[in-house]
Amino acid sequence: MANGQSFLDKFSEVSARIGNQVHLRSLRDGFATIMPVFILAGLAALFNNVLFTFLWSTNPDSMGIFPNADILATAQYWGAALSQGALSVSAILLCGMVAYSLATNKRFDNPISCVVVALSVFFIMMPQTVTASLAATSPLVTDEVTSAAVTGAFITSYTGTNGMFTAIIIGLVAPTLFIKVSGVDKLRIKMPEGVPPAVEKSFNVLIPMLLTLGAFGLVAMILFAGFQTDITALINTWIQTPLRALTTNPIGLVVIYSLGVFLFTLGIHQSTINGVLVEPVLTIVLTEAMELYATGGMDAVLARPDVWLNMNVINVYALMGGSGCTLALLIATFIWGKWKPSREIAKLGILPAIFNINEPVIYGYPIVFNIPLMVPFVLNTIIGILVGYFATVIGLVNPTCIQVPWTTPIIASGLLSTGMDWRAAVLQVILLAIFVIVYLPFMKASEAAQRKQFEMASE
Repeated sequence: MANGQSFLDKFSEVSARIGNQVHLRSLRDGFATIMPVFILAGLAALFNNVLFTFLWSTNPDSMGIFPNADILATAQYWGAALSQGALSVSAILLCGMVAYSLATNKRFDNPISCVVVALSVFFIMMPQTVTASLAATSPLVTDEVTSAAVTGAFITSYTGTNGMFTAIIIGLVAPTLFIKVSGVDKLRIKMPEGVPPAVEKSFNVLIPMLLTLGAFGLVAMILFAGFQTDITALINTWIQTPLRALTTNPIGLVVIYSLGVFLFTLGIHQSTINGVLVEPVLTIVLTEAMELYATGGMDAVLARPDVWLNMNVINVYALMGGSGCTLALLIATFIWGKWKPSREIAKLGILPAIFNINEPVIYGYPIVFNIPLMVPFVLNTIIGILVGYFATVIGLVNPTCIQVPWTTPIIASGLLSTGMDWRAAVLQVILLAIFVIVYLPFMKASEAAQRKQFEMASE
């Protein structure tokens, strides 16, 4: 027992260190900062493809209540504008916010300068010539030029969702180098007394900023001149593709995510693992799905199976009531529970659980170090991920492609995330019933163990 406890203690310590590593923590914080922008873009896409078409569509297959092509085009311009302002520049937003989070987590005295450095490096590393598609002037001309090399332009495949891995790496690496160089006292330009603080700060980092940007400019030149490539192309080939292959594989995802959920039963928040290894990657995949939905509707999403396993599969199908699907535990406790302390905690925890907040249950029921409940806590998460994903694969439900707040209650989250597919809400209810059944015998075992502990303490 001592050896087992020692192993758990060491495992918990290592996991906590991983989750608190400054770069990984900054990545998590950066995503959290821009999450409202993604949610707004998702809701805009939902309005465009569901509500507005329901009202004004002139398509014979989905004739609206008040068919009017002009009004529909005008209304959808609003949603397209929001999507463009969020998804098309998502990499830029993420790069800046990761850099700012890193600077604040490192307690750097001029975090805004880190944002400037990161964004400058992000654009420095982009190709200076891009290929633009040209609209055909006539379908009858077969030898017409359809693309051209353009200078002085940026493409959304680099500034949008496809460039988010580059944004992450640059947002972490560039400020780290800049902060290191800024720590060299000889590189600071001393200003006389009376100079405004903003001016003094800018001169303090002038030389470190020049050196950092110049170094990355040299890297961009070497990549272009020596290899005819750029950093985003390299990252997509050597980092993004393998990492996505691991995380968006259902077996790989289940192994990694269930490990993080298991940590929660040891008192370590699951975000220490999942928040840095899983959620950023799956959120990027979700933003790609949103972009497809915003531009081509559900048909475009259905044509891309590689975006079906995204962050919303977990939020919608595997986190009902929070990590471990503890809403089901509370329901089982209300119906069959006989241990009064557990029922009292269930009464306190039910309202937060409806909105997927379950810390009162984790530490109050408790789940932490409650051996009987560890099994269903992890098992229900696995069931939710696999059933939700494979139900999508076989066509029982639409893919999740709309970012909704993780606090959205079940049924509403199923409807909204799948473009108002009622089948997703039904699947959630069925899954919740399954989760209750899975929890039931373990909940009874937990009550028996707690009752025995109480009796022993009273002797």
